[in-house]
Amino acid sequence: MSTFASLGIAEPILSALTDYGYEEPTAIQTKAIPAGIAGRDVLGSAQTGTGKTCAFGVPILQRLAPRGHGRDIRALILTPTRELAIQIDDNLHAYGKNLPLTEAVIFGGVGQAPQVEKLQKGVDILTATPGRLLDLCGQGLLDLSRVEIFVLDEADRMLDMGFIHDVRKVIRLLPEKKQTMFFSATLPPEIMDLVDSLLHDPVKVAAAPVSSPVEIIRQEVCLVDRKNKTALLLDILRQEDVRNALVFTRTKHGADKVARDLTRRGVAAAAIHGNKSQTARQESLRKFKEGQLQVLVATDIAARGLDIEDLAYVFNYNLSEVPETYIHRIGRTGRAGKGGTAISFCDYGEMPLLRDIEKLLKKPVPRRQHDYPMEVFEVPTKDAKGRVVNPEDAEARQAAREKHAQQRKQAAEKAAEKAAKQAAQESPEAQGEETPASSGRKRRRGKGKGTQQAAPAPAPAPEAPKKERRTYPHGKQNLGSLEDFLAAQPTEEAPDLSFHHRDPLEGDVIMDATARLLAAKPVYHYYKPNAGHGRHGKGEKKGQKEKTAKAPKAPQAAQAAQPRKHPKKGAPAPAQKGAPAAGRASARSNRGRGRIPPRPEPPKSRQKDSTEQKSLMKPFYIDHD
Repeated sequence: MSTFASLGIAEPILSALTDYGYEEPTAIQTKAIPAGIAGRDVLGSAQTGTGKTCAFGVPILQRLAPRGHGRDIRALILTPTRELAIQIDDNLHAYGKNLPLTEAVIFGGVGQAPQVEKLQKGVDILTATPGRLLDLCGQGLLDLSRVEIFVLDEADRMLDMGFIHDVRKVIRLLPEKKQTMFFSATLPPEIMDLVDSLLHDPVKVAAAPVSSPVEIIRQEVCLVDRKNKTALLLDILRQEDVRNALVFTRTKHGADKVARDLTRRGVAAAAIHGNKSQTARQESLRKFKEGQLQVLVATDIAARGLDIEDLAYVFNYNLSEVPETYIHRIGRTGRAGKGGTAISFCDYGEMPLLRDIEKLLKKPVPRRQHDYPMEVFEVPTKDAKGRVVNPEDAEARQAAREKHAQQRKQAAEKAAEKAAKQAAQESPEAQGEETPASSGRKRRRGKGKGTQQAAPAPAPAPEAPKKERRTYPHGKQNLGSLEDFLAAQPTEEAPDLSFHHRDPLEGDVIMDATARLLAAKPVYHYYKPNAGHGRHGKGEKKGQKEKTAKAPKAPQAAQAAQPRKHPKKGAPAPAQKGAPAAGRASARSNRGRGRIPPRPEPPKSRQKDSTEQKSLMKPFYIDHD
């Protein structure tokens, strides 16, 4: 019989394992620890619950301990779920409590600020989920270029959850020269391709045959209709006096529904799934481990990573579509070599899934007799593409639609309530304005007996008398009159001064007259009908006006017979039928086209300004003789 001391483990780690309660190594630990300490790549194929965390955790601690604490990340452990990441970090902290090394864990669903703050202080061993790890690397907050040991745990689960592409991205961020330890419960072809590209001459460790369940777990299946599954679960919990049990459902809605039904029947239960926050999931898991909850209902997200000591029962409320997932579910019990019981419920629509599981196990699962035998043998409904329509999925979708409709209704009610409050605040009564209805109500309230009269509003303070503003007779503001100024002076013989008429020499009067005299006199131009663009006509010069005026005029008939020339080119313009005289027509057409400005009309019945009046003064000439 091997011991941990025989595996070459250092004394600080060995004492920590003893304090943690480890006495004898498991099969996977016996084979993987020595190879890991030697620096070899390890390919481990073992069922969950066989001690894989210790199998790769002890070699990491022992290889990094001699150089002590540093600021660079020297070991990276990649896991698919938050629960498993937290569990690995807790175990590493317990194994290395006597070593000067630091550990940290990062995962999504929570704020990154505390995680980043811890990373900036320096971390030797980092446990992470792929999403948050790539996120921090993309922000430049994480450097993986100095990683010496890389561990990929639950690789097949990474494949099932769609993380295999993220895993490849993480591998490209790591240095080429490093030690790699690869652990997976199953080894499908996709995982083997990743193994061939990642590991170099690995030491293959297999604690149990691939895809085989732990033999010490008692497995049973109950053939029951879907509507009777909850009642059957309650009967088994009471009959066998189940201390704690983990129940797996197909959907998140199903998990909430089962937990709610159990709570109504007096069973302390809670649900954990992807829609729950990380804080709520951790709180429910803590209560379950401490015994405050009897049943923990979960989806497949909790199929791996849950390390619950002395878990007695695992119930498959719905069978999983992937046969390998069945093995991971029942592996939550029977950990560390201890026994456990796994009971599965199967309705008529799940019979094909049961056959796939038995084919993987290579033996039938024993049937359990109960009080709710199967009575419904209907063929499952299929969609247009021939796929089986699972009632659990249809119920979950209907519940989601109802939930969204309720949320929209609540949002509409809140909006209506907010609008009503806003309208009430903007009403005249809310603003203090008295309406006829409100005044009537106030009067009626005051007449009743026992009614409290409203306290009278305080009288407004008297306003200070406004100072009288005096103005000049012509409209200018005056800050004080001469009479007031003289009255304020202590004079005995004050002259009697008063103004009873407008001073003709006052400044504004003189300025007004001066402005009228100096104003520009408007000039009105009168154009002749046949005039050109200029004052004397187009092309005319001063002095030619008389010459043009003395030219003899041709008879009107002769002018109409002569061809009309173009004003620019000089070519004769075609005569139009019924055209008027050439001169008058051209003037009208030019004026209409904007070539000649329109003639302004002289002002009519307007009071003339003083500058427009004829001067009454006669010129006076000085004779110098």
